[in-house]
Amino acid sequence: MCTLTLAWQVFEDAPVAVAANRDEALDRPAGPPDVYRASPLVIAPHDVEAGGTWIGVNEHGVFAGITNRWTERDLAGERSRGLLVADVLETTSAADAAAHVERTTSEHEYEGFNLVVADAEDAIHLGWDGSLSRTAFDPGVHVVVNVGFDETFALPAERRDLGERQAESARAVREALEPRDDERVEGWLERAGTVLGDHEYGVCIHGDGYGTRSSSLLAVGERTRYEFADGPPCRTAYEPVGIEGQF
Repeated sequence: MCTLTLAWQVFEDAPVAVAANRDEALDRPAGPPDVYRASPLVIAPHDVEAGGTWIGVNEHGVFAGITNRWTERDLAGERSRGLLVADVLETTSAADAAAHVERTTSEHEYEGFNLVVADAEDAIHLGWDGSLSRTAFDPGVHVVVNVGFDETFALPAERRDLGERQAESARAVREALEPRDDERVEGWLERAGTVLGDHEYGVCIHGDGYGTRSSSLLAVGERTRYEFADGPPCRTAYEPVGIEGQF
């Protein structure tokens, strides 16, 4: 699974704050965050195998991040979900990004996904399982995993036990990352990185050929900051991504 935690309109100087783990096949090649596109400027990691990306931010303050979505439908997946993330990072607002997703899912069939787009004005969850759902987030902390988000979960019959564990992990992460009194975004992101690497929460995965490949911490606002762990956060330090002065 992947885990995406969004604190939206919680911190005054960073209306979008994100902590996310990426789980993937261990041998799938990927590049760390860098300039993914120059115009508009997009900072994102790169999926070398299929192109596209799974998380990123652009010069307009638009964030996008995706997780797989488990579904019982047989979807063709004719276009990479990572290319969809790259597409929405060309937009100038989260609202425009959501409109783009609505258009492209009427033209292409993707494998199931949970996509979050956010900026200072809007935060939107777009879920695709052969049909598209759209949910506007309220201010606060939200956690997205393969089976859904917050208290909105759909558990496929063939993965019900694992899906229930995912849902419990999402609830635990959300509770742990509720903001503390007078907490600033820097402190919240530090706590979030610790939670994402703590096996007690079940979101740092180690399996046979599959597991948590990387982790991202982002603050998008007056000054955009990005830290990246190029490996499981339980044993990999977060390092700053060199974007100072580019936004």
